[in-house]
Amino acid sequence: MRLISAVAAVVAASVGSVVVAQDAQPADNIGHTRHTHHHNEKHPTEAPSPARFTTSRKSDIVLPLPQEKDAFTFVVFGDRTGGPVDGVKVLADAVRDTNLIEPDLVMTVGDLINGYNEEPKWLEQAAEYKQIMSELRCPWFPVAGNHDTYWRGQGEKPVNEHDANYEMHFGPLWYAFEHKNAWFIALYSDETNPQTGEKNFGKPENHTMSEEQFTWLSGILQKAKGADHVFLFLHHPRWIGGNYGNSWDRVHQLLVSAGNVTAVFAGHIHRMRYDPKDGIEYVTLATVGGGQSGTVPEAGWLHHYHLVTVRKNQVAMAAFPVGEAMDVREITGEFADQCAKMFNQAPRIEEPLKILPDGSLQQRMRIAVSNPTTREADVTVMLDSADSRWMFGPDHDHKRVKPGETGTFEFVVRRPVGAVDAYFRELEAVVDADVLMPGHRYALPTRRVSVPLDVDSLPRPTPSAGERAMNLTGEAAISVADSAFTLPDGPLTLEAWFNADEYGRRTGLVCKTESSDYGIFVNNARPEFSVFLGNRYVSVTAPEAVLRTGVWHHIAGVYDGKEVRMYVDGVLVASKEGTGKRKTNKLPLILGADVGGDSTPNSFFKGHIDAVRLSSSAVYSGQKFQPARRLTPTDSTVLLTNMDGTLVGRLWFEKPDAGLGQMVGPAALVDVK
Repeated sequence: MRLISAVAAVVAASVGSVVVAQDAQPADNIGHTRHTHHHNEKHPTEAPSPARFTTSRKSDIVLPLPQEKDAFTFVVFGDRTGGPVDGVKVLADAVRDTNLIEPDLVMTVGDLINGYNEEPKWLEQAAEYKQIMSELRCPWFPVAGNHDTYWRGQGEKPVNEHDANYEMHFGPLWYAFEHKNAWFIALYSDETNPQTGEKNFGKPENHTMSEEQFTWLSGILQKAKGADHVFLFLHHPRWIGGNYGNSWDRVHQLLVSAGNVTAVFAGHIHRMRYDPKDGIEYVTLATVGGGQSGTVPEAGWLHHYHLVTVRKNQVAMAAFPVGEAMDVREITGEFADQCAKMFNQAPRIEEPLKILPDGSLQQRMRIAVSNPTTREADVTVMLDSADSRWMFGPDHDHKRVKPGETGTFEFVVRRPVGAVDAYFRELEAVVDADVLMPGHRYALPTRRVSVPLDVDSLPRPTPSAGERAMNLTGEAAISVADSAFTLPDGPLTLEAWFNADEYGRRTGLVCKTESSDYGIFVNNARPEFSVFLGNRYVSVTAPEAVLRTGVWHHIAGVYDGKEVRMYVDGVLVASKEGTGKRKTNKLPLILGADVGGDSTPNSFFKGHIDAVRLSSSAVYSGQKFQPARRLTPTDSTVLLTNMDGTLVGRLWFEKPDAGLGQMVGPAALVDVK
């Protein structure tokens, strides 16, 4: 009754808190306050009574119990130890996540502290762990592991090492309590070997449960025989065998005979595994801040916690990576809009990099990243290229950008003397940013922005003696950014030469179509030209399959402000009246495919494409004309490429005079007849 009588005084002073007055003040190894950011008050608790709490051990620690309700949830934490000192940051993040879930209680499976030390350091680490866990809105219950009870130091080893310290500052080495007609049993799997006096989990003979604990466990299972569920928690997963030997078989048979043991949880091995047997779910957790190899995170080598939902006839379990819980109350409409605005606001590169006639470059560049949110943002910028001839320093630049301000990131960029050849690849600015809220770091998706180049001094491609065309394999295309050209509202002409290897059911040829703008399709050899006017597409389609494979065709889609027309090989094949303001988009113009809402190509064309021209006028009229094999620029030409070559790694466009076409997939310029 000493333990029970002590509760009243403690609960009066601090209901729901573990007593920490005797502990040393912990060092601050967290460095942040995310886990102290709360929405609600702590869950109400009640003093333990002999009916709900029992142990054969003595301890000065009071473990307040959650109030009883019907269905409930609880969380299980894995090992904290074996990792770096600041692994407590991961523990703090798990506390933060758990407070968003607000389960009835939290169980641990041991190795709470790094331990393996003498009493002064042990006390400091224990106080640190308990201080972090005290931020939980619900009660938590410890389980002892080897790091919590093994002693290392100078002089004579204490009897039973740190067992006494554990029971003084954490709780009994084994105990049980009842909650909502379920019993929770904490076992101790690092008992001192009575023959050798040692603690050594590496020896099978040390994994035999003492008669004292076994007898106590038998009594608790008898006491809990009317429970819907019984859950057990210990540190070592003795059921997996190996160095654990086979002593668990005796315990397992006792659990099976009880008839209502639902699950047993353990840790220690720092990886997840699930080993059900005879109707009992044996569950091993990985880590919450402990040493973690990360061998295959998706297969259980990760920092995580288990969420268990208990109902009368079934139990649900799920593992959640630490730090992944999202705070619904933080993501206001205003905050979400601010994050979207920051992501969509492209980094500003102050001036283009000027490549000299010999291909060399040495220049200081500045990249400005604005933070339009009302929170601070951690921003990291680096440069990247698939062309190893680019050299730059530093390798990255990191800044914390205040709300409403702009951070400037500086680099020195060099390129040696050398050809700007077919192996040239662009330089990109890679921007990562986290918007900081009290409860979470909200990571924006990585942004990659092409660094603009001043190529005025570089020689332009010249037409070859024969024709050249872009060979597209059915998995490749050319992408021209929307920002690279301006097509005013009103008349337009889109045209191209092509030679198809095959025609699919849906095949884009030159497209900017995504519930807006314009495009040419050659579906099933039956071409179609569409322009989005007003609130709908005005489309014209050939009455039959007029295209052939292995043959060069010219196609032109024309809108003159009153009518949409399509010509194949200079012959009008379809027309339809149409007027209205053209609905535009910011998607790229794709040569050799359609464009998706994510700006990537789809519905690919397979074959050769040549001589693509976009004009801001109705270039063709009437019933018939003779298409030129090589297209030339006019005053109304917006874009023009005759596939003559590449400039700075991109398809060269004669109008405007620049390398605009980014080759996506295995696209290649080839000589054709």
